[in-house]
Amino acid sequence: MSTNIVQCKNCGQKNRVPAVASSIPRCGKCRQPLPWIAEAGDDDFAEVAEASTVPVVVDFWAAWCGPCRMVSPALDRVAEDLAGKVKLVKVDVDRSPKLSERFAIRNIPYLMVLSGGRVVAERAGAAPAAELRTWVDGAIAAGRKSG
Repeated sequence: MSTNIVQCKNCGQKNRVPAVASSIPRCGKCRQPLPWIAEAGDDDFAEVAEASTVPVVVDFWAAWCGPCRMVSPALDRVAEDLAGKVKLVKVDVDRSPKLSERFAIRNIPYLMVLSGGRVVAERAGAAPAAELRTWVDGAIAAGRKSG
């Protein structure tokens, strides 16, 4: 399992944020929620994304994809804005052929929101951070109602 180092925007403390945890990551110094961004693939997607205790935004991408590189910082910003409320999981389609097949990924970037391990929203293509934030907020609300 991977661990990212995330600097707290509130106090500046650097924190280790694991890909899998039983609760949302918080700053070790000031206890503010931290953005939860992880990578997953064929072997650990169930544990990293589907078993998450918070809604998950899944970003199917590839290194050679220009729009994927454009949307990645926007998704990072959404994860920062919604720290403590969502987890962003990035899946490289070239390294995860089973997931690409399972979810019938035909275009990238391809985004999904999972709530309780279920897909509650999907969309293809890049978009600005504000549009993505609105989409994620709506998907989370819909996931709460149906779950």
